Amino acid sequence: MKKGAMFLISLISFLLVLATCIGTRRRAVTTGSLFEEMIDLTALARYPNPGFRMVQFSSYDHRSRVPDELDWFANSDGFGGEPIPNFEKILKAPDPSGVGEYLMADVPGPGAVVRLWTASISGKVRFYIDDTEHPIYEGDADPFFRHPYDVFQEIKAIEGGRFRRTVYQRDASYAPFPFAKRFRLVWIGKVEEIHFYHIQVRLYARETAVVSFRPGDLKKFRDVIDRVTTVMSDPDIHLPPQPQKPAIKFEASLPPGTRQEVLALKGPGAVARLTLRLRAGNTDLALRQTVLNVVCDGHARGQIQSPVGDFFGSAPGINPYQSLPFAVKDDGNMICRFVMPFQTSLSIVLENRGGQSEEVAGELLPTDFSWDENSLHFYARWRVAHNLIASDVDVQDLPFLLARGKGLYVGSASILLNPAPVPTSWGNWWGEGDEKVFVDNDKTPSIFGTGSEDYYNYSWSSPDIFSYPYCGQPRNDGPGNRGFVSNFRWHILDPIPFAKSLSFYMELNSHERTPGLSYARIGYYYARPGTIDDHLAIMPEDLRHLELPESWQPAARFGARNSIFYQAEEILTDGRATRLEPGRFWAGGKVLIWKPEKAGDRKTMTFTVDSPGRKQLHVTAALTPRAGRMSVRLDGRQLNLEGGDATIDLHCPSGILLRDFALEPVEFVMGVHTVIFEFKDAEKTIVRPEIGLDFIWVQKVD
Repeated sequence: MKKGAMFLISLISFLLVLATCIGTRRRAVTTGSLFEEMIDLTALARYPNPGFRMVQFSSYDHRSRVPDELDWFANSDGFGGEPIPNFEKILKAPDPSGVGEYLMADVPGPGAVVRLWTASISGKVRFYIDDTEHPIYEGDADPFFRHPYDVFQEIKAIEGGRFRRTVYQRDASYAPFPFAKRFRLVWIGKVEEIHFYHIQVRLYARETAVVSFRPGDLKKFRDVIDRVTTVMSDPDIHLPPQPQKPAIKFEASLPPGTRQEVLALKGPGAVARLTLRLRAGNTDLALRQTVLNVVCDGHARGQIQSPVGDFFGSAPGINPYQSLPFAVKDDGNMICRFVMPFQTSLSIVLENRGGQSEEVAGELLPTDFSWDENSLHFYARWRVAHNLIASDVDVQDLPFLLARGKGLYVGSASILLNPAPVPTSWGNWWGEGDEKVFVDNDKTPSIFGTGSEDYYNYSWSSPDIFSYPYCGQPRNDGPGNRGFVSNFRWHILDPIPFAKSLSFYMELNSHERTPGLSYARIGYYYARPGTIDDHLAIMPEDLRHLELPESWQPAARFGARNSIFYQAEEILTDGRATRLEPGRFWAGGKVLIWKPEKAGDRKTMTFTVDSPGRKQLHVTAALTPRAGRMSVRLDGRQLNLEGGDATIDLHCPSGILLRDFALEPVEFVMGVHTVIFEFKDAEKTIVRPEIGLDFIWVQKVD
């Protein structure tokens, strides 16, 4: 009897262990499961299971440790020659040639690397997973940070072209590397050379089952990888629909000063997709002065209170882009795919806080959602600060979100008006500041970045218009980063869980003192009921009409130092087929619009330089939907762009941009010079093409 009981107990114990192991295997984190998470927006609406903590290792200035200490705003973050090495530890002191070994990260498992980024990094890396004696990769650092899977032969198993447009996003990679026991990355190089980097890591609870990455995973999970990258390449078409009820359409007329509930639902349930379109005489203004309120389960202030245009991430105006959770279309339709759960009720209220009548139309896709102890509400917290003085001396931390409770941070957007007069990114850059994210009991941020553009997955204060599944810059007026600018980043594979609190700050650190800057921003997050945050009700002053300074003039500083500027209309020799178009966008308050009739038509300008030497001609011109292509000749000589192209393409499918085009340097003599712009061609759909010339400038080459 005793032996039988012991055998029965042993059998039960064995079966329990077996069941646990089977369960663990089913729940194991793998390369394939992490790819699945890349497109699973519904999963964000529940607190993560298995749970994890998000941390980031980066080349931030490691003198910065605690807020308000002397070096809190220190900014030596990867250019080389920093006061202290920007690494976790010195492993081997530099040899006589200056090459040393430095620890980037050494993390006990279980965990997963979910994001890498670099602006540029010299040297080599050794990449270890678990306690293997030999690295899984040893080689050049820069390609590893940008395209880490490409270093493995197995990359040939998947559709590489689509992979590069989806998993690799601008200067960041979201190729995941799960590890069961340990992750270690070592940099070998000269600390005097450039070494910008971010390494974002999930740290799972100790009992979490994780299957470590191996290059063979690219073959093993190729069906999953190809399916996920297909969705990411065009989520409007390929994102799997949630189990949903029929779409609910709504329309509303909003006279000035009115507030209207446009839709109400009873729960439990969720919104799988929300689409809005707004029409008004001045749409750009209406998108800022119409406030979207989403109230779930009788929340006192509502989980979402934001200007409509800002909420959808491309303000001001309609600036088309596509990402995984948001999209803005040419026709004005704005789409949100972040899932919005509710337990008992959901109400959508629109407020017209402006002075013009508006028409709103939209569609909502409801879906079933079972509410439980891990369910989270979706929040979008908007705020703005006008008349800021951006500075490289009086740096400040701007709060995006301060929250106390339990939740998951899933995105950020910055929407700025930058009046800086320097016409180059080096000089008018607003985003030198780092993101700093404190989670729970942090004294030093869990996530400490190296610059605002680095956080938004690009680098070198680029003015490019771009969008990827998780990041984008849908608006950047220019030249450089002047004017209205919008950036967004979504944390889908790299959400930031918090069990007690989260504080998300971004430094405001510009290249020079710039008064009159306006900085709106949104923190997007999910949270349990009872979470409180620092949201303030939107006031009329917050929604005021923003305009660029009147009749601005370019300043010869920073990247435009040693320059002389010439307004295009003032040096024009022949005004035929031209007109002046007024606007605050343009230097001097106007731009010269030339309407060439055929290929080969030319427009001539003359200007005088007062000293000989090697100089560079710059052309600051308008990119518009009606613009064509042109070439430039100086004193009878064809001038190519610095990159070698002989033709300047000014066509922009949507919107109006102002861009500087730097031509190859040449020797100038003192006296009068002639520049000839020759119209080459235009898109076939453009009936009457145009060329918009704002100003040219001549810069002495150092």
